[in-house]
Amino acid sequence: MGRGKIAIKRIENPTTRQVTFSKRRAGLLKKTHELSVLCDAQIGLIIFSSTGKMWQYCTDSFRMEQIIERRQKVTGTRIPEHDGREQLFNELALLKKETRHLQLGMRRYTGEDMGSIPYEDLDQLEQQLECSVEKIRQRKSELLQQQLENLRRKERMLEEENSNMYRWIQEHRMAIEYQKAALEAKPDETHQHQMLDYFQFCGEPSSVLQLATISDQMHPYHLQLAQPNLQDSNI
Repeated sequence: MGRGKIAIKRIENPTTRQVTFSKRRAGLLKKTHELSVLCDAQIGLIIFSSTGKMWQYCTDSFRMEQIIERRQKVTGTRIPEHDGREQLFNELALLKKETRHLQLGMRRYTGEDMGSIPYEDLDQLEQQLECSVEKIRQRKSELLQQQLENLRRKERMLEEENSNMYRWIQEHRMAIEYQKAALEAKPDETHQHQMLDYFQFCGEPSSVLQLATISDQMHPYHLQLAQPNLQDSNI
């Protein structure tokens, strides 16, 4: 059976495409070498893969530059030499021109060198300056409004702290006055309350001696027993 024909189109499978490229590249280089040796032909072959890798073949005793120069002589074409200095000079001149234009514009905005400016440019410059001044005023008003709101917010916070502090002072002042009034109460009322509390705890006194003992314990009032008059008893 004969080998089937392969459709000449791009192989979609990357693995298969790489394998086919390697095999056919080797075969192409082999056939090129055979053609150069058998027919004494001067051949220069350059191959670039899809990944950018390069392979080349050049007939022995020749260099690839010689093959390319011979091809240019035969066809009458030359590869243009790229000189970047001219492009750099052009870009430098353009940048200098833009710099001079910007410097001139800045001098106009600062009021310098106004004698050479025509009337139309002066009118346009005046409108631009008025627009800029208006934007500056708007921004200034916004900043002043923000500062005023911050000051008002700070004022409210200070007033609230002041109110809390005043309320705290009043509460502690009332407590101090209440304690002071309790300490300055009459001794009689205090003594009476102490006597009643003691009697409720100990019960009523059963004799005059117990009453004397109780009275000695209650300061500053002391009860003293009356001593009998011996003269009256002898009578």
